[in-house]
Amino acid sequence: MLQHVTTGPFHGIRIVDLTSVVLGPYATMLLADLGADVIKVEAPAGDLMRYVGTERIPGMGSLFLTMNRNKRSIALDLKQPAALDVLHDLVAGADVVLHNIRRPAAQRLGLDHASLAAVNPSIVFGVAAGYDPRGPYGDRPAYDDVIQAQSGLLALQELHLGAARFVPTLIVDKTVGVNLAFAVAAALFARERDPDRRGQEVVVPMFEVMTSYLLLEHLLDATFVPPLAPPGYGRILSPDRRTHRTVDGSMCILPYTDPQAERLAELVGRTDWLTDPRFCDRVARTENHHAWMAELDAVFATRTSAAWLPLLDAAGIPAAKVQTLDQVLADPHLASFGFFEEVEHPSLGTLRQPGVPITFTRTPGGLRHTAPALGEHSVEVLGEVGYDPARIEALITAGTVLTPGE
Repeated sequence: MLQHVTTGPFHGIRIVDLTSVVLGPYATMLLADLGADVIKVEAPAGDLMRYVGTERIPGMGSLFLTMNRNKRSIALDLKQPAALDVLHDLVAGADVVLHNIRRPAAQRLGLDHASLAAVNPSIVFGVAAGYDPRGPYGDRPAYDDVIQAQSGLLALQELHLGAARFVPTLIVDKTVGVNLAFAVAAALFARERDPDRRGQEVVVPMFEVMTSYLLLEHLLDATFVPPLAPPGYGRILSPDRRTHRTVDGSMCILPYTDPQAERLAELVGRTDWLTDPRFCDRVARTENHHAWMAELDAVFATRTSAAWLPLLDAAGIPAAKVQTLDQVLADPHLASFGFFEEVEHPSLGTLRQPGVPITFTRTPGGLRHTAPALGEHSVEVLGEVGYDPARIEALITAGTVLTPGE
């Protein structure tokens, strides 16, 4: 069952969410999980992600179900002038508006900060963009894979793996989504400190966020002007940054500090490492990383992962078994406090959801309700902004507003 209704640190904050696909909806999921009232504004066809993954009911794909929990849906045909009036009425009572519509289309719809600030001067207007609009790429379209290529991530993959393979998760969308959620929180905090409670525009571009993200460690010797060496963090790019085979699988074992390496040497009966000039300290092990990994390979191939883990844990050496996703779902640590929740959906039956990973002692987040059907809350939301039943029915009849099944 769903958790009891929680307040969450963003309780009382209303977000009008015009984002779609992954980046924006992930950001608003994070905010909704922590209490924000997120009103998902969808086109008549619905968010594309409604149709990705397994569907027991059309338009309720499995990826959509997780990414849009704790949200309410209103379906608006923004090509109709009357729908823009509805949108402005939603904005008038909101704290935040978010969209990831490319700038030319957004301008045609009147989705710009100046227009919406005229309706509500306190509004925080957030834009998830492919690129910073100040540069020549400003109006280009972008997706996760495109930015993986352009930001240097695929080149790093090629250096490390020998092939420019995409990272097997939506790393750009989710990383930028976290930045978008953080930017919204920061803008709300700034508004609270402003005597006039003025909002502002916040632009979060994918290319620039990922460039900053990747170069945090990989800028390295190119930090200096002129560069002392080409960018790239050698230890991370090394092909010897890998796992170790055990009798029944693989493990990551990382005795990074000298005390950890000393305890490992004692644990496995290889105290000769402590006097070997190749392995006697962290600098030496880094310089002789290939030989060091070969030594560890020979040691860990002698037992099962299950045999090694308690020994390494007792010695305070960071280590983990390489787990499949099925094994993660059954992980005993996560199970011990019910991280994965089973919730009842009114039409889809029992659903599994990852819990909110952040804990607050006074204002916890939580799962309040499951992902909405397209337009499920259209009537409810319009009633909250003051529309009477006759006006709502007229908008539905005109096709300006949609409700489920239409």
